[in-house]
Amino acid sequence: MNWKIVKYIFMSLSVLVVLAYLVFVFVSFDTDKDIFCKNLTVNIKGQVQLVNEGEIHQMLNNEGIHPIGTMVNQLQTDRIEHFLKQNPLIKRAVCYHTPTGYTYLEVALREPKMIVATNDNYYVDKERNIMPIPLFSIAYVPIVTGRVTKTMATSELFDFISYIEKDAFWNAQISQIHIADDLKVELIPRIGNTIILLGKLENYDKKLNDVQRLYTQCFNVIGWNRYKSIDVQYENQIVGVKF
Repeated sequence: MNWKIVKYIFMSLSVLVVLAYLVFVFVSFDTDKDIFCKNLTVNIKGQVQLVNEGEIHQMLNNEGIHPIGTMVNQLQTDRIEHFLKQNPLIKRAVCYHTPTGYTYLEVALREPKMIVATNDNYYVDKERNIMPIPLFSIAYVPIVTGRVTKTMATSELFDFISYIEKDAFWNAQISQIHIADDLKVELIPRIGNTIILLGKLENYDKKLNDVQRLYTQCFNVIGWNRYKSIDVQYENQIVGVKF
């Protein structure tokens, strides 16, 4: 047996198989012009549904880029992604389709960290971005009121709320933070009417530790609801004002 001839025949057959496959692929992709997008599956990821699936469809329709009914070879998935990422509530968008006309859209929403409720209401997300509050969705996050600037909300106030979140006791206690005109901080609890006067946002870890010790050693016996306020803004001093 002439192995050179066998090798030559084998290589020729391999080339023919590859060429046949390339022709098949070319023909398959060429027929995309006759295939229309027939479905859009939207997958939204986020702890708070700031945007729902119906709103995504509506946004794409209003922009004139909804994929359903568009030929597959004319789908502009990159344009859909770019458009959605311009929305301040959306962190990331990925759009892709199959050769058979099924389109998929994955949307990741931003995660609110706090609500600032002043003359200019807005969320601050977990990456310190300012974003609007949608009409039909609400996040159960700390509420900040009073004299709050966006710079303050995304810097020292953001750090303070991060500290509160990491502490199991205070995270369960505090529902609202009020910034007075003199920029002193007042903490409003979830239960009861006792306001904690924290003072300026400095040394708050020590101040809150002092209040927690007072609570566990004293107030858990007599209750602190009899106090109108607990003032810890002065160093090494706690002042309770009764109703």
